Amino acid sequence: MKKTILMISLIFLISILSGCWSKRELNDLALVAALGIDLIDDEYAISVQVIDPSQISSKQTASRQAPVVTYHAKGKTVFEAIRKILALSPRKLYFAHVQLVVLGEDLAVDGIRDSIDFLARDQEIRNDFTIIVSQQATAKDILNVLTPIEKIPAKKMLNSLTVTQDAWGSTSEVDVEDLVTKLGVKNQYFVLSAIEIQGDKSLGIDQTNVERIETPVTLNFTGLAIFKEDKLIGYLDEYDSKSFNYLNDNIKSTIEIIACPSDGVLTTEITQSKTTTKGSIKNGSPTINVSIDIVQNVAEVKCDINLTELTTIDWINRQTELSIKKNIDESLHVLQQKYNADVLGFGEAIHRADPKEWKKIKEDWHTIYPNVEVNVKVNVNTQGSGTMQNSKLKE
Repeated sequence: MKKTILMISLIFLISILSGCWSKRELNDLALVAALGIDLIDDEYAISVQVIDPSQISSKQTASRQAPVVTYHAKGKTVFEAIRKILALSPRKLYFAHVQLVVLGEDLAVDGIRDSIDFLARDQEIRNDFTIIVSQQATAKDILNVLTPIEKIPAKKMLNSLTVTQDAWGSTSEVDVEDLVTKLGVKNQYFVLSAIEIQGDKSLGIDQTNVERIETPVTLNFTGLAIFKEDKLIGYLDEYDSKSFNYLNDNIKSTIEIIACPSDGVLTTEITQSKTTTKGSIKNGSPTINVSIDIVQNVAEVKCDINLTELTTIDWINRQTELSIKKNIDESLHVLQQKYNADVLGFGEAIHRADPKEWKKIKEDWHTIYPNVEVNVKVNVNTQGSGTMQNSKLKE
């Protein structure tokens, strides 16, 4: 009995007195929140956004010191540039907390495969970070912008990306694992969310950018960047991006605006959207049939219309269907004719429907795709029209 008690006591003492040999004190580390990769003069230009813990936890609102610091270095490889940055930081850079990677536009045009390969291999970097593209700006410029409300700009960008995707439907959140999978497929098209600087970028680095009521410089998501294999080939604006997400079954919520029979407009809130895509081949000609089922509520009425009548609700359903279909058809024209980019995987839909026929046209898909017939059917059901049935306040 005494031996048992002694053994238990020894185990307990060992557990509380011993420490992890690889433990790193927070005060010895520089936590990296975001990483930016640019290509400048055939060299990789790396930017890291490092959190200043003293400013994040500080209760002194009058502090003039920025909550983050960015370090920059160049190298022939991404790894070399990162190692050079280590010499600039007073603390060891800790990449396990990286949440966001910004790819510069020039790098994206040249090709992102090598950069993503390094990030996916590096054991110090987490494997679930989000990847975005800087539009008409460098990744360095993006990471230099200080943001109000959210002290850490990387967190602000992530939050904005999620909110935009969930409430507007014009972005798409892609992490490194998803991207590695896409890069492993030959002739694969995919999208990444694009972000740009609105305002004078030289002002965004100044602390005054977050001290004014009206922020002079902001970071905004503009839509989606289209890639073929690992190279950027163009952009979809926010409206074409929303159509893309309708087709890709990636709409959680958004709004639609339709013109009233008389003057004014009516706004609806999309609360549910379900898309089904099927392919077929008949007499050697491929066809794509898309069915989109939507549930919505009437959100705002700026015209004289009676919401108590079923005919009015039917009219709202029909007008919303026509509006969404029109926008989608226009966006399909952009994808098929302007970019010739099967980013929605129509070829795979044909393959699933008829593997034998797909083999016959697979090698010529690049020339066939722009002229593929895509039939889009939209079905809208309006469930709610608000607590006030009439559209105007009446005496």
